[in-house]
Amino acid sequence: MSTTPIAKLLIVDDEAAQMKALCKTLQDQGYAAAGFTSAKEALAALRGQPFDLVLTDLRMPEMDGITLLRAAQQIDRDLVGIVMTGHGTIDTAVGAMKVGALDYILKPFKLGGILPVLARALDMRRLRVENKELEQRVRQRTAELEVANKELEAFSYSVSHDLRAPLRHIDGFAGLLQEDASSTLSDAGRRYAATISAAAKRMSTLIDDLLGFARMGRADLRHTRVEMSALVAEVLQEISRDAQGRNVAWGIEPLPEVWGDRALLKQVWANLLANALKYTRPRDQAEIKVGCQPRVGELEFHVSDNGAGFDVQYAAKLFGVFQRLHREDEFEGTGVGLANVRRIITRHGGRTWAEGAVDRGATFYFSLPKHENRKPGER
Repeated sequence: MSTTPIAKLLIVDDEAAQMKALCKTLQDQGYAAAGFTSAKEALAALRGQPFDLVLTDLRMPEMDGITLLRAAQQIDRDLVGIVMTGHGTIDTAVGAMKVGALDYILKPFKLGGILPVLARALDMRRLRVENKELEQRVRQRTAELEVANKELEAFSYSVSHDLRAPLRHIDGFAGLLQEDASSTLSDAGRRYAATISAAAKRMSTLIDDLLGFARMGRADLRHTRVEMSALVAEVLQEISRDAQGRNVAWGIEPLPEVWGDRALLKQVWANLLANALKYTRPRDQAEIKVGCQPRVGELEFHVSDNGAGFDVQYAAKLFGVFQRLHREDEFEGTGVGLANVRRIITRHGGRTWAEGAVDRGATFYFSLPKHENRKPGER
């Protein structure tokens, strides 16, 4: 009755007697061993069938053990090598370990010294194979997710695009009804027509935001050094109209440089600062603060306000597409802005989260990886 060997060993030693003795000893211990006195013949055998470990003499006339190991690992990168040497060449054996050998065993052979070395080598072999399989599964899963994301984005774009035509008809005919039949419509009828038109316009805005969200996932990142203070100043200038006639106290701390896509990071600030202005509208004095704290391996930015806040138990919903925690008659919007913030920051390798309480304001955070040593043009 045959039994499965513990492992397949390739043994190379130009001294035939020692090679055969070692093969026989290890076969008795449950290993399958193929022995060769020629390094070239051993490499030929390796090309024809798989082995788990290669044990090679360090000094051989045809090819030294280090050269053999290098050639063997070009054939099978997962192969684990062990060199065999006498006491006088231990330094050379240690050198062999620096170029790929896992361990060495000394001649004359002692079974008690060989078996632990083989066990360690097989553990290393298993780790290499398992890591390779894991990397392959990760690559495959990543490829599948990329395909699924592209299909989802294409579907979103197609659906959104196909919805535009009927919406234009609904809005257009509702407008015509208001213009041409206004005098014959009752007050209720005019309200109905206005409601239809307003709903169509809102649906059009939702479609535009959905298309923007889909495009955000496809856009290529163009990394440069970004002056965050300058970026915030630009956004504040652009949204200044929303603050006209209001008492807004801004607290803007100096912000560090980051490495990222300037246009997309500007959208992050635009969404967060516009939200802060919007949700502080009921306050006699709005207080909005912007700052940054360095953390281990990342920079943590925040935008805090004293506005309407939110119920912390729903914080997980904030960054979802079309998720809103306030009624539209309280605060306008479609619920896509924060989803875009999360998508942009995630693509930059960062994180997003929020803290807040109802009627006590909110703070929105995002982090970006530190890249202090990066030079212009590097990715």
